[in-house]
Amino acid sequence: MPIRWILHWQPNQGTVVNSHILNEISQCVENINGVKDGRWKATLTFYRPNLRDQSISTDFPRDFLGISLMEQPNKYYFIIRGHKIVLEADSSILTIMEKLQSYKSKVALNFEGVQYKLGDFQLRVIKVVPNQAENLRGILMEIEYLPISSVEKSRPIMEEFIDIWREVLAKKSLPGQFMRAEPNFAEYGLSDNYTWQHTAVQYAAALAQLIASVQLRN
Repeated sequence: MPIRWILHWQPNQGTVVNSHILNEISQCVENINGVKDGRWKATLTFYRPNLRDQSISTDFPRDFLGISLMEQPNKYYFIIRGHKIVLEADSSILTIMEKLQSYKSKVALNFEGVQYKLGDFQLRVIKVVPNQAENLRGILMEIEYLPISSVEKSRPIMEEFIDIWREVLAKKSLPGQFMRAEPNFAEYGLSDNYTWQHTAVQYAAALAQLIASVQLRN
């Protein structure tokens, strides 16, 4: 599958993300001839162990995330960042988890956005909002380069595109910038050939940075 990079919006010190910034970013994509190509959505859920005996809580991973992606409706992805584990499962795993009640959902975040076509690239401008709420908690951007699926071979092309994109954004003088928290895919046992598991790991890494930079609160 094509390579994807996921960037998170890092606000300047003392500023917050808001819908005005989101709209300005979308406008920038359209200014460089990005053509709207539908909507896009993913959901990320934080899980916590459902323990009857709290004394054994140290045996269970705390940083346990699940991700559903619109393009993969029959799959579900689990990431345990502390142990560098990523798993792809059938989406029926959610029914099994509900029956077992070993883990329960702590908080769910919706990643919702608009998809744009731009030559060999697809861009997604994404707002991060809590499930059943509308308050904006962060902004992400996904950049997909359709011709290449190699993580390393695509790097110079992706870096050049991001440099151009940052120049475009700089003209708007917005209070912040897009950053990339690049995970070490090899630590997760992932190869140079890009997969949906790479995408899941990137979303987990981007969200961790987002939490750190804008102090996301449940």
